[in-house]
Amino acid sequence: MPQFNIAFFELRQYRYLVMIYEDDTKVAIVTGGNNGLGFITVRELVRKNAHVFIASRSKEKVFKKDKNVQYGINNAGIMATAFETTQDGIQDQFGVNHLGHFLFTILLLPTIKASAPSRIVNISSVAHEKAPPAGIEFDKLNDPKAHSAFQRYGQSKLANILFTIELDKRLSGTNVYCNSLHPGVIKTELWNGFVSSWGSWIKPFLYIGTSFMLTPEEGALTQLYCATSPEIEEKNLHAKYFVPYGKLGKPTAQAKNEELAKQLWDFSEKLVKEKLGDDVFNNVG
Repeated sequence: MPQFNIAFFELRQYRYLVMIYEDDTKVAIVTGGNNGLGFITVRELVRKNAHVFIASRSKEKVFKKDKNVQYGINNAGIMATAFETTQDGIQDQFGVNHLGHFLFTILLLPTIKASAPSRIVNISSVAHEKAPPAGIEFDKLNDPKAHSAFQRYGQSKLANILFTIELDKRLSGTNVYCNSLHPGVIKTELWNGFVSSWGSWIKPFLYIGTSFMLTPEEGALTQLYCATSPEIEEKNLHAKYFVPYGKLGKPTAQAKNEELAKQLWDFSEKLVKEKLGDDVFNNVG
């Protein structure tokens, strides 16, 4: 029987707890696990004897190493960067923060479904509130003048929540639990994106501002909760949005819009199929 240990973190005036399986049969894949929240998430899972893979750019390096994956944690991201497009011609914040994780999760689904009960955790942000009023303006994603750098970020974080909703619906009955979260306002390298957008003059303000932010150790708690807490299964928590520390949050109306979630899925699927073909989606419900 797996044992539960409690991970303690000194959080300024308070102590918060996260229940983490101490079980060497558990396998996790974490994107963006080399620094910030991802690094702390990897570290704590390893401390509890989980087998953890930090996702690489080579599909073979990730998917051929293990037959079971209980935790898929989509953590990697960029924030408020100057407008650029990916090699596939997609606006970079939408491409990195949403579409990359969309494809990664689709490729991982056969393994995650076979490993159930399992979890998919998508790291979003309270910045989803800063998305345009329409939510996701699909026809303007690649227009460099349509949105500010932070609006583009908010749009991508809204996409994380909507993707979670639609994915969980499609995985109904598979015993895979999909949830999203806001980790808090954290002192990480993500803030460097503002320098690329506004210039080096903003560095002193970021230096002062980040000194009041949560540490990565604090920020990682909510995604560790979503990935490992037995409460997720005990309370049958599906397609929820969490905030620090492991509490249910209240996303915007657009973030609960199931029609918009379906539109986002269809739009994302079309982009992927144009590059990789229809077979990618054969194992999706």
